[in-house]
Amino acid sequence: MSKILVTGGCGFIGSHTIVDLIENGFDVISVDNNSRSSLRILEGVEKITGRKIKNYKVDLCNFDDTHAIFQENEDITGIIHFAAYKAVGESVEQPLMYFENNIVSLLNLLKCVQEFNVPNFVFSSSCTVYGNPDQIPVTEQTPPKPAESPYGYTKQMGEQIISEYAKVNPTQCILLRYFNPVGAHPSNLIGEMPIGRPANLVPAITQSAIGKIGQMTVYGNDYDTRDGSCLRDFIHVSDIAHAHTLALQYLEKGVSKKKCEVFNLGTGNGVTVLEAIQAFEKVSGVPLNYTIGPRRPGDVIAIYANNEHAVNELGWVIKYNLEDMMRTAWQWELKLKEDETLHTEQNASLN
Repeated sequence: MSKILVTGGCGFIGSHTIVDLIENGFDVISVDNNSRSSLRILEGVEKITGRKIKNYKVDLCNFDDTHAIFQENEDITGIIHFAAYKAVGESVEQPLMYFENNIVSLLNLLKCVQEFNVPNFVFSSSCTVYGNPDQIPVTEQTPPKPAESPYGYTKQMGEQIISEYAKVNPTQCILLRYFNPVGAHPSNLIGEMPIGRPANLVPAITQSAIGKIGQMTVYGNDYDTRDGSCLRDFIHVSDIAHAHTLALQYLEKGVSKKKCEVFNLGTGNGVTVLEAIQAFEKVSGVPLNYTIGPRRPGDVIAIYANNEHAVNELGWVIKYNLEDMMRTAWQWELKLKEDETLHTEQNASLN
């Protein structure tokens, strides 16, 4: 089996991708310093796959510790690089932290890729590289506009670094620009676990609905969209995860005509924030307590994908619709609540 290193393997997309990789015959190891994630997620991965995942609790900004992983695993044939800070609003408030973490970690990783001759590299990029596009849907050829946040700039810079690296090294690279991953694994064993108050829409919806964070804010209803709220391309996390497996298989076949190839990962459908809320209320039966607030710095107005390149070249098929996304996210939130209640009861009985 090909051995794949997944960075950020305890994170939302990373954990789902580990499941998909294992289900498709890959051997997987993880590196995650758990600064924004929990090892608990890998317990869920083990229950789903029957495979225990080794995680290196390493900060990729530390080169020596990162290098040691490769010394211990010289048979790594591919890397999927998720590990990065990803909150748009936080990046606006703390830009230097984002530039240092997201760029230094990538540079350290690529130095090891070069030294240990790792043949395949897949980068977790983002639709934020397009900024506020002039036309939607965006294709891979859509000219990037200035990023709306430091987070977006780290993805633009990351893509450029990898592209330049690929020109002078044998490693084959793929940049996956995904749109808005949401939902949870249908097993209810893994899902999104934001630290603190969630910055992303769907966990904010589910946590508000269950009473964890109280009232939710919709940031702006005066945009030039059909209902005034921001428009996004929501895509189920399991569909995103499978695209990473397909990308690795694509690289292993050696069929790419480019040293560094780009793919959009979205459904191709634009959904507004208010429409997403309505979809959640429909599948959950729970009316959401939300208020309309001012626009949030860093938010793109409207964007969704043209995904034909991924569909045609990778053979990617989208399996989950918007209601599936909301249903699985809500079921995961209910499972977290159930586990929390059980844990509280067990502690009470011990006392």
